Amino acid sequence: MTKATVAAIVTPDDGGLDTILLTKRSIPPFQGHWCLPGGHIDDYETAEEAVVREVLEETGLLFTEPTFLYYFNELFAEYHFHAVALAFYGTGKGTMQLMEEEVAEIAWFSLQEALTLPLAFNHHQIIQRYASHIPH
Repeated sequence: MTKATVAAIVTPDDGGLDTILLTKRSIPPFQGHWCLPGGHIDDYETAEEAVVREVLEETGLLFTEPTFLYYFNELFAEYHFHAVALAFYGTGKGTMQLMEEEVAEIAWFSLQEALTLPLAFNHHQIIQRYASHIPH
Protein backbone atom coordinates (compact mmCIF):
# COMPACT_ATOMS: atom_id res chain seq x y z
CA MET A 1 0.00 0.00 0.00
CA THR A 2 1.12 3.53 -0.74
CA LYS A 3 2.49 5.41 2.26
CA ALA A 4 1.99 9.07 3.11
CA THR A 5 5.16 10.94 4.02
CA VAL A 6 6.20 14.51 4.75
CA ALA A 7 9.24 16.54 3.71
CA ALA A 8 10.31 19.83 5.29
CA ILE A 9 12.07 22.73 3.63
CA VAL A 10 13.56 24.32 6.73
CA THR A 11 14.88 27.86 6.43
CA PRO A 12 16.95 29.66 9.11
CA ASP A 13 15.14 31.93 11.55
CA ASP A 14 16.99 35.00 10.21
CA GLY A 15 14.60 35.08 7.26
CA GLY A 16 16.92 33.70 4.53
CA LEU A 17 14.49 31.96 2.17
CA ASP A 18 17.27 30.82 -0.18
CA THR A 19 19.09 28.80 2.50
CA ILE A 20 17.74 25.37 3.47
CA LEU A 21 18.65 22.62 5.91
CA LEU A 22 19.55 19.16 4.62
CA THR A 23 20.36 15.96 6.46
CA LYS A 24 22.56 13.12 5.24
CA ARG A 25 20.83 9.75 5.57
CA SER A 26 22.53 7.07 7.64
CA ILE A 27 19.93 4.40 6.81
CA PRO A 28 18.59 2.79 3.61
CA PRO A 29 17.08 3.60 1.22
CA PHE A 30 19.36 6.28 -0.22
CA GLN A 31 21.92 5.83 2.57
CA GLY A 32 24.64 8.51 2.24
CA HIS A 33 22.44 10.86 0.21
CA TRP A 34 21.37 14.30 1.38
CA CYS A 35 17.66 14.89 1.92
CA LEU A 36 15.07 17.19 3.39
CA PRO A 37 14.09 16.29 6.95
CA GLY A 38 10.92 14.21 6.96
CA GLY A 39 9.41 10.78 7.19
CA HIS A 40 6.24 8.77 7.52
CA ILE A 41 2.99 10.11 8.93
CA ASP A 42 2.05 8.06 12.00
CA ASP A 43 -1.45 6.66 12.62
CA TYR A 44 -3.91 9.37 13.72
CA GLU A 45 -1.35 12.14 13.12
CA THR A 46 -1.99 15.09 10.82
CA ALA A 47 0.52 15.94 8.10
CA GLU A 48 1.37 19.18 9.94
CA GLU A 49 1.98 17.31 13.20
CA ALA A 50 4.14 14.77 11.36
CA VAL A 51 6.36 17.34 9.66
CA VAL A 52 6.93 19.22 12.95
CA ARG A 53 7.71 15.94 14.74
CA GLU A 54 10.07 14.67 12.03
CA VAL A 55 12.07 17.93 11.92
CA LEU A 56 12.40 17.87 15.72
CA GLU A 57 13.41 14.18 15.76
CA GLU A 58 16.01 14.55 13.00
CA THR A 59 17.46 18.02 13.70
CA GLY A 60 16.43 19.15 17.18
CA LEU A 61 14.80 22.24 15.63
CA LEU A 62 11.22 23.42 16.09
CA PHE A 63 9.63 23.73 12.63
CA THR A 64 7.39 26.76 12.90
CA GLU A 65 4.47 27.78 10.71
CA PRO A 66 4.64 24.84 8.29
CA THR A 67 3.10 25.96 4.99
CA PHE A 68 2.02 23.37 2.43
CA LEU A 69 3.98 23.58 -0.84
CA TYR A 70 2.89 20.65 -3.03
CA TYR A 71 2.57 16.86 -3.18
CA PHE A 72 5.10 14.62 -4.92
CA ASN A 73 4.77 11.01 -6.07
CA GLU A 74 7.73 8.91 -4.99
CA LEU A 75 7.92 5.64 -6.93
CA PHE A 76 11.12 3.66 -6.47
CA ALA A 77 10.56 0.03 -7.49
CA GLU A 78 14.23 -0.82 -6.88
CA TYR A 79 13.69 -0.01 -3.17
CA HIS A 80 10.11 -1.38 -3.02
CA PHE A 81 9.13 2.16 -2.03
CA HIS A 82 5.93 3.94 -3.03
CA ALA A 83 4.82 7.07 -1.21
CA VAL A 84 3.08 10.36 -1.69
CA ALA A 85 5.24 13.04 -0.08
CA LEU A 86 3.58 16.18 1.23
CA ALA A 87 6.13 19.01 1.18
CA PHE A 88 6.01 21.93 3.60
CA TYR A 89 8.24 24.95 4.10
CA GLY A 90 8.82 26.95 7.27
CA THR A 91 11.39 28.20 9.74
CA GLY A 92 13.64 26.15 12.02
CA LYS A 93 14.09 27.59 15.51
CA GLY A 94 16.33 26.48 18.33
CA THR A 95 19.67 24.70 18.42
CA MET A 96 20.51 21.98 15.91
CA GLN A 97 21.26 18.55 17.35
CA LEU A 98 22.39 15.59 15.28
CA MET A 99 20.04 12.65 15.80
CA GLU A 100 22.37 9.79 14.90
CA GLU A 101 19.71 7.04 14.60
CA GLU A 102 18.79 8.23 11.09
CA VAL A 103 21.02 11.19 10.31
CA ALA A 104 24.79 11.14 9.69
CA GLU A 105 25.20 14.89 9.14
CA ILE A 106 23.20 18.16 9.11
CA ALA A 107 24.12 21.30 7.20
CA TRP A 108 22.73 24.52 5.71
CA PHE A 109 22.98 24.95 1.92
CA SER A 110 22.03 27.60 -0.60
CA LEU A 111 19.28 26.43 -2.93
CA GLN A 112 21.73 26.38 -5.83
CA GLU A 113 24.24 24.27 -3.91
CA ALA A 114 21.54 21.90 -2.63
CA LEU A 115 20.44 21.14 -6.19
CA THR A 116 23.98 19.98 -7.11
CA LEU A 117 24.10 17.37 -4.32
CA PRO A 118 23.10 13.69 -4.57
CA LEU A 119 19.62 13.96 -3.05
CA ALA A 120 17.38 11.14 -1.82
CA PHE A 121 13.88 10.36 -3.04
CA ASN A 122 12.37 13.13 -5.23
CA HIS A 123 13.95 15.91 -3.21
CA HIS A 124 15.44 17.60 -6.32
CA GLN A 125 11.87 18.12 -7.55
CA ILE A 126 10.71 19.42 -4.18
CA ILE A 127 13.57 21.91 -3.88
CA GLN A 128 13.09 23.06 -7.49
CA ARG A 129 9.36 23.63 -6.84
CA TYR A 130 10.21 25.60 -3.68
CA ALA A 131 12.86 27.68 -5.53
CA SER A 132 10.30 28.65 -8.18
CA HIS A 133 7.75 29.49 -5.46
CA ILE A 134 9.73 31.93 -3.31
CA PRO A 135 10.31 35.58 -4.25
CA HIS A 136 13.80 36.30 -5.63
